[in-house]
Amino acid sequence: MDAAFLDHALAVARDAAAAAADVIRGYYERGVATEIKADQTPVTIADREAERVIKDVLRRAFPQHAFYGEEHGREGEGEFLWLIDPIDGTKAFVRGYPMFSTQIALMYQGSLVLGVSCAPIYGESAWAREGGGAFLDGKPLRVSAALEFGATTAISIGNVKTLTRDARWNILGELIRRSGRIRGYGDFLHYHLLARGCIDLVVESDVNILDIAALAVILREAGGTFTDLAGAELTLETTSVLAGTPELHAQALAMFARA
Repeated sequence: MDAAFLDHALAVARDAAAAAADVIRGYYERGVATEIKADQTPVTIADREAERVIKDVLRRAFPQHAFYGEEHGREGEGEFLWLIDPIDGTKAFVRGYPMFSTQIALMYQGSLVLGVSCAPIYGESAWAREGGGAFLDGKPLRVSAALEFGATTAISIGNVKTLTRDARWNILGELIRRSGRIRGYGDFLHYHLLARGCIDLVVESDVNILDIAALAVILREAGGTFTDLAGAELTLETTSVLAGTPELHAQALAMFARA
């Protein structure tokens, strides 16, 4: 993939996220009504308007590209597919706390090549493109140097409901017992912390590709490893995450494989 094209596409994606942030801030300040979708997840006018604004910015620059958005599904076909979650964390948004973000990623021929993760109320934005490094508010990101599980290891757990139903739950318990700090920062935040080197491993069993596509690019460009819980590459059907430093990811993956 041409570096100049990726730099341009990343700049456009960041502009799209900034435009969505303006929409989101306005609704966050005055509050919105909530609807429940068929999948029992909430949606608001802010979600829909933010997605529309993002697509408007992207379409002006890339009219031939396809889109896959949280609120309006798949639009178009082609080698380039933009993945958009206008408000990842709508439940947080409607309850008035800042643990939500806008996620924008670009997939080329099935591979993720750039990502933007913008948390407008929390107050930080991360971005990366393939081969170009990862950044948080302009500062380079790098995962920790953690090599082994131990007293200084920090793990963050997100959505793990499915994990509780099989033998992998016991593996997670083993990982917890071998580590020094366990938290559930959740949503965008634990991936930002992982890319910054503040924590060492993230485990989730119940996600959507739109939640994590941009974060995967950011984490990988920060030197980390990001797969599903079986070690597979991310696809549009991915529903789980194992992300961390290369060494801890490999050790945790081997442990989950036992289950």
